Amino acid sequence: MSLSPKHMNGSKNVEGSDRKNLIPFASRLYEGRALAQDVWSIYNALNLPADCINLGQGYMNFSPPKWVTEAANDALQVVATNHYSHPKGRIRLREAIKAFYEPSFNRSLDPETEILVTSGANEGQYSVFTAFLEQGDEVIMFEPFFDQYLPSVTFNGGKPVYVPLHPHTDKVRPTSNDWTIDFDELRRAITPKAKMIIINTPHNPVGKVFTKEELEKIAVIAEEFNLLVMADEVYDCLVFDGKEHVRFATLPGMWDRTVTVLSAGKAFAATGWRIGWLIGPPSIIAPTLAVTTRIVFCTNSPLQEAAAVGLEQAKERNFFAIQNREYEERRNLLTSAFDKLGLKYSMPEGSYFVLLDISRVDFPDNYPFPKSVEGRGRDFRACWFIAMELGVSSIPVSEFYCEQHCTIGESYARFAFCKDLDTLRRAGERLQGLSKYIK
Repeated sequence: MSLSPKHMNGSKNVEGSDRKNLIPFASRLYEGRALAQDVWSIYNALNLPADCINLGQGYMNFSPPKWVTEAANDALQVVATNHYSHPKGRIRLREAIKAFYEPSFNRSLDPETEILVTSGANEGQYSVFTAFLEQGDEVIMFEPFFDQYLPSVTFNGGKPVYVPLHPHTDKVRPTSNDWTIDFDELRRAITPKAKMIIINTPHNPVGKVFTKEELEKIAVIAEEFNLLVMADEVYDCLVFDGKEHVRFATLPGMWDRTVTVLSAGKAFAATGWRIGWLIGPPSIIAPTLAVTTRIVFCTNSPLQEAAAVGLEQAKERNFFAIQNREYEERRNLLTSAFDKLGLKYSMPEGSYFVLLDISRVDFPDNYPFPKSVEGRGRDFRACWFIAMELGVSSIPVSEFYCEQHCTIGESYARFAFCKDLDTLRRAGERLQGLSKYIK
């Protein structure tokens, strides 16, 4: 749902305002649903019951590792780390990124020209879009997509082109791998205006870990059509069931056209720290550095030092293997609640989200839904009903689709399991109340 550009110079050029003399804002804000009330505002804690358990938003309700937060506190006691850092990122963190990621990239990384620290992965992505998109350039996005992609593309003059992942609904126990790409459909979506393709693996919200075969087919297309590739791999440390996370940049010929996006927030349960990094060839990193220098100049200095300590000590502490097992336990606890209800879901092989099939949830048509969900997909009403009646919030998946394809998402609600076991256990108990609403 978006506002029409016809209001730009009219009496309602800001939603809810009747003033006629407001200065018109940029027309690009009309693109990508930027001015519509977003899903995060609708399912905000202030709008839901006070005791509602939040499984909608993907942030943790537990702290980062103590040894990482202690490193942040230590950094605050040092004069230099309370001041500006180099726009590329603090050298200690860039050196730590080099040492940690070189094995998985199968190459030596230059911390001066091939690594860029950003103010969260999102700012890093935005800077890439700003650096490379011209007005009208097309960006291929697989649906469902991380919702920040859309405004970040349109604000920079880009035009999103949507290619849906197709769920196999006929399976009794589907996994995230059963959401597949129609490669003929992907090829048809590419026009001479195509400039970039975004690959998110492990995927938010599906939890899909793209297979090597799938990535190799995308690589052939990227080379054929000379596409810049944004490999959003922020959930690379959360891959389950023995699945392999393949770095797109390691495929033949892909290093020179790929920027890999990574995140300390996801890696160390520190989403509010806003520390991310990009890894790629100088031809991508240099123009992106020029942009990020103008947007933020530099990233939070003491928390960069703490992130560096996290990467430096992760291997000796076996941190990521332990964390992965903990997340797998959380995933299994939540999905066991869905099993008890007899509801289908896509078992995620990566990330920390589960898509629950809510097509059988039968809520009253005359339920007092707020205006904010009117005219939206059926999943908006189902998620609102579940939050209000059972006290567990989730996110409607049609929000992550274009209007043409949103019916695919209407069958699903996204539940986050990046919560402690007690919270997930209580949420699972509450969700059993859905049994009387299942048709």
